Order: sequence, then C-alpha cells, then structure tokens
Amino acid sequence: MEDVLFEEKIESAEKQPNNNEPITPNPRVKGGYFLVGDTPSSELFISEEFEEDEQMMGQMVKDFCIKEIQEPFFKRGRELLITNKADKAEMLAILKRAGNLGLCGVSIPEEYGGMGLNFKTNTLISYNLSYGFSFATTLGAQTSIGCLPIVYYGNEAQKHKYLPKIATAEYVASYALTEPNAGSDANAGKTKAKLSPDGKNYLINGQKIWITNGGFADVYIVFAKIDNDKKLSAFIVERNYEGFSVGAEEKKLGIKGSSTVQIFFDNCKVPVENLLGEREGGFKMALNILNGGRIKAGSGGVGGSLSALEKAVKYTNSRKQFGKSIAEFGAIQYKIGHIAMQIFANEAACFRIADLIDRKELELKSAGFSENEAKINAIREFAIEAAIIKVKGSDLVWYAADEAIQMHGGMGYSAETGLGMGLRDGRITRIYEGTNEINSMLCVGELLKRALGKTKEIDLVKAGKKIPSFLVSQLNPFRSKSGYAEQERIVNGLRNSFLFISGMAGKKLKKQLVEEQEIILNLATILQEIFICESALLKIKKLETHKGYDPQKLKIEQEMVQLYFYEAVEKARKAALEAIASFETGRTKRNYSRVIRLMLKPYDINPKALRRNVAQYISKTLG
Repeated sequence: MEDVLFEEKIESAEKQPNNNEPITPNPRVKGGYFLVGDTPSSELFISEEFEEDEQMMGQMVKDFCIKEIQEPFFKRGRELLITNKADKAEMLAILKRAGNLGLCGVSIPEEYGGMGLNFKTNTLISYNLSYGFSFATTLGAQTSIGCLPIVYYGNEAQKHKYLPKIATAEYVASYALTEPNAGSDANAGKTKAKLSPDGKNYLINGQKIWITNGGFADVYIVFAKIDNDKKLSAFIVERNYEGFSVGAEEKKLGIKGSSTVQIFFDNCKVPVENLLGEREGGFKMALNILNGGRIKAGSGGVGGSLSALEKAVKYTNSRKQFGKSIAEFGAIQYKIGHIAMQIFANEAACFRIADLIDRKELELKSAGFSENEAKINAIREFAIEAAIIKVKGSDLVWYAADEAIQMHGGMGYSAETGLGMGLRDGRITRIYEGTNEINSMLCVGELLKRALGKTKEIDLVKAGKKIPSFLVSQLNPFRSKSGYAEQERIVNGLRNSFLFISGMAGKKLKKQLVEEQEIILNLATILQEIFICESALLKIKKLETHKGYDPQKLKIEQEMVQLYFYEAVEKARKAALEAIASFETGRTKRNYSRVIRLMLKPYDINPKALRRNVAQYISKTLG
C-alpha cells in the first residue's frame, strides 16, 4: 500500500509547466541579485506552497528515516557502526529498501528509471532526510554526487548502462575527488591516467581519500589528470576493474553508519568509453556538482536543526524542576527562541534558492538550451547563494544540536537519547562540500568575479551610487517605521555596508584584497546576512497574503523575523568594523566606522520579550 501511495505522489510531483511556451527572462532570477535589487514577495516560493502530494513525499522520507534509522537505534541502544560487518550489511540493506521506494532515483530522469523531480522537491527531500542521521550521507551521495555527473555529462550509452541500476540501488554510487594533498584545492590532485598501448583503456594510478559509500559502491566517479593535462578529467570506474582496490572503513567522529574509505588505483584499466564528459572537463564538472550538493547539505542542516529542536522541546516540557517545567525558565526559552527564529529564516532562504534554480532552468530551456545544459547552468547561476545556504545551514545544525544537549542537562550526555549522534553527525556538514571557510570566501569571490570580470553581470558601481541617499535617509528622525519599513531599512543598510566596505577595501588593497582572507570572511558574514534577512522578510510578507493562515502563528513568525534582524545587525556591524580596522587606520578608519554605525543602527526591539513569546509558542506547538 505504501508503494502505491508513493507512486501516486511521484506522478503528481512530476507535473511540470509547458516548456514549449516561450518564457520572458526575469531579471530577478539571477545569481547575486539580492545584493543590488529588490524582489517582490509575490515572486518568492515558500514551503507552504508545496503541493499536498509533495508535502506527503517529504513526510514519507521523514517517516522512512524514523522507521529505518531512529526506531532501530532506540531498540538496539546504539547507532550503526560501518566498521561492524553486520551493521555495514544493514546500512546497505536500508539503502536497497530506499531504492525499492524510488528514493535513489529522485534526481535521475524518468527515461533512465528515475523520478526526474525538480530541484525544490529534491531540496524538500534533503530537508527531511536529515532525520536519518548518517543514512542521509549515504543516500545523499547516491542521489547527488554519485549519479549527477552521469545525468548531466554522460553520453546516452553511459546513461542507459548505469542510471537505471543506480535509481533502484542495484548499483551503489560513489564520488572520488579528494586526495591526501588535494582537498579544497581539488585541481592539485596527483592521480594520473594514461592511454594503454592498444588504445582501449586508460590506466589510472593514484589514491583517493574520504570516499563516501566507497566501502560498498559498485560505481565510482573518479577524477584524474590525463598525461600532463593541467585540469582534471572524469571517469566512470567499476568496482571489479583490474587494478582497483578499496581500503578499510575509516573510524570517524560521526556519521559512523556511513561508509568512508580510501580507494587505490594501480594501473587500473578503465575502458576509453568510460571517460565522462570532455577531456579536462572534470574540474568544472566537480564544481558544478558541488554547487547543488551545497544547497542540499544546507537544507539538511536546517531540517536537522528542527529535529534537534523537537527533541529539546519535548524534554523541556516534561522535565520538572523547582515545581515547574524547565521550558518555563527564561534561560531555556532563550535557547528555544533563538533556534526557532534561525530555522524560520534559513528555511525561507533554502526553498527560495531551490525555486530560483527551477525557474532559471525553465528560462534556459525556453531559450534553446538542452535539458542537461539548462540544469547545469541554472545551478551554476546561483553558486553564490549555494555557498551561503551551505554555511548557514551547517552552522545552524551544529549550534542546535549542541543546545539540544544542553537543554537536556545530564541526560543529554547519555548515548540513549541519540543527541550525541546528532551532534557528531551534524559536525561533518561544516566540512564536506567545501569547508565553511572555503564556502564563505567563495561566495564573496564569485560575487566580485561577476561584478569585476569581463561580463560585469552584477553592477556594484550602480548599486553603490545609492549609498549617499541612504545615509541621508538614516539621519531623518521622521522616517517611516510602520509595517516592515524598519526591516527594509536594515536590508538596505546591510547591502550598502557590503558595497561600501568592499569598495573602500578594493580601492586601498586592489588585487591584494583577495589574499586578505580575514577581510573576505568579514564581507562574507555581511553578504550571508543580506540574503537570509531578505529571504525571511519576503517570506513573512507573503505569508500575510495567504488566506486562512493562522493569525497567531503569523504573529509569532513576525517576531521571529524581528529577532533574526536584531541579531543580524549586531553580527554584521561587528564584522564590518573589524574589516575596516583591518585595512585602515587613523582618521580614515574613524570616518569609515561612523558610516557603518549610521548604516547599521541598532534595531530597537525587546529581544527578551520576543524570544519568550516565540519559545512559549514553540513549546506549545512542538511539545
């Protein structure tokens, strides 16, 4: 019966707009636009707009994770350990059961045996997959980095050979990029490929590390340099190929149920027809695949944060001290309110960007791009936002999991609650798909590249010309404070602060700016808060227009937005002043700092009262 219901949900979720109708490009469906222009709230997609069958699909993923991962955990009293032979077999069996439900084919087109779901539905699945702890990593690799290189870059023979079996989990897929001396600098890899004397095979030599699913994978996407090429190429390598071997399972801090190994190539014979994409096209391929993975990792972080909050709320409601539940104490309410408002804001950003990718894909198809070209370019378009989502979502799940343990007190340190597993599993999200430091620098670097490069895609100069008039408006004691005027002012203050500092730092440091990582990270903090703040604001505005929306819930979510803005201003101001102090001194430093303090005035709210309101509502609705 479950399978039948799932098929019905898939059928409805696959409905797509008529792609034959020409689409007029929307100038706001553009990467980085959030920095230089306003978006009407009517254009924002919010999670409340998912169709009922799509919501049911998300719920089914959550239920699957609870049934297959959480319930057995509490029954056995421990998490799965991939280093244990029986547990390894069980994790593989769970993946096969997911394949039977179609969950391994969510990213694979229908003609190759998958579901061909759009990006935002895939993001919803990643959001709910977080309830599966380390299984989220296993299935995530199968449906993203393990198969998408073939989906996007494979020829028809490769697609027909591998994708149907990956979609059912008959084949387990893996992705092999990282090497001992090539992590963030992926193109520095030393793994080599050369053509065999008979011209029928590539002979690959080298080593890869931290390979997810590697211990039981059947197919590996492997990156290596052919001969003396400067850039990587990609290959499809099967487990049974001569010269290929797999190391022992790594003993890890977290995701202990997920397979992670080293793999080795000793004149590994790979048929020439298994070159994936163009020669030297592997590095670009790797970056493009990681962009999509970053959004899914970030959305999984937000979903994981909600899971941690749910457990904390249930415990704090039931735990009595000094004659009342500890959920009634201000210190606990601070934590609950703080996590809840961050979940609201980051969730808005996750589904915003997922929808923008879908919309850009439709625009590109309408313009004549092929299916795969449209998908690749749509994801690449939002590389800036992808990096932001990854950083914010992964930071949030680490914070939420840690605070959930704290709210449990001594019980939180007990393995039986599963909170420790959540904390350790969440920690990896700040490292994989590019460390958060790399992603923070990437979002600023990509923005400046698009603004200052040949294409001048983002006009920072034009946007910066608005700074003087904004400063004048900040001095106006009679400026409007009705409705969302204050939040709109803060978004513009954040934008102008980024534009001002990047402009002044660029003028002073010139090309040296890109080497000043601390300043770049300060700028990244501001850039991240612009995107998250605007997303949260647009969502609350749109919710106001929803007929029948619970007015009490709306009021609480408005207070969540106020709280998020309050903290974002403080965080951004600190980052901005630190950046200025890092490249200026004396009078210039003081003048620049005055400009920032004028742009980022404190947000005059009562944070304690708002947090308590939010916490009390959350304790009532999630408890």
